[in-house]
Amino acid sequence: MTDPIYAIGDIHGQLQELQRVLSLIEADGGADAQIVFLGDYTDRGPASRDVLDLLIDGQRANRRWTFIKGNHDRMFEWFMQDYPQHEAYLPIELYWLHRRLGGDTTLASYGIDFGSKNRMLDVHEAARRAVPQSHLDFLKGLALSHETDALFFCHAGIRPGVPLSRQDEEDLLWIRKEFHEYPDPHPKLIVHGHTPVSAARHYGNRINLDSGAGYGEPLTVAVFEGRECWTLGPEGRRALTS
Repeated sequence: MTDPIYAIGDIHGQLQELQRVLSLIEADGGADAQIVFLGDYTDRGPASRDVLDLLIDGQRANRRWTFIKGNHDRMFEWFMQDYPQHEAYLPIELYWLHRRLGGDTTLASYGIDFGSKNRMLDVHEAARRAVPQSHLDFLKGLALSHETDALFFCHAGIRPGVPLSRQDEEDLLWIRKEFHEYPDPHPKLIVHGHTPVSAARHYGNRINLDSGAGYGEPLTVAVFEGRECWTLGPEGRRALTS
């Protein structure tokens, strides 16, 4: 008998959507289902703190949950260091607290209110007081990837032509164009998020499960048995093919 593996796309602080898809998984695969979360748990949505609380509770209960790190998770983690670290991959005009990225809504979920005139070090000091150590430990402990015999799970994608075991952290968290435009098979089917699409899509060599929850769209969950894939909805499984 196969042991299905479920994957959840970018959550972005949407607690109710997370609870909804977890209920779908339990209905399909039971309370002990194996789940891979593809990262970006925080930012943009209103309930980042509650999302992390739910995920950490599952981790502490020894649920079969695997947590992949997203670029937004690393930005949060880096901001919370002893001295905040900026994500240099970003365009010069952007920074984690910018409303386009959503760090402002993440800190608001911890009760931190600030404006554009506040000094970043003052906001950082307030965040260090407000964010629980368990949340910092969770962010620090996130994996960069997870794989099975047939599947490779990561947040953004991979660098084509580079062995899966030698993928660079920057690519796993940030890559887009070079990965998206590559038409040939990869060593395994790549399951990722990071780039919002209108609905989960199978491209033949990769599957994108980021359906735009960070912008108020429904969160997507998929179930895999080997390379076969279905999305889950209230009506059950729906085949996702290329």
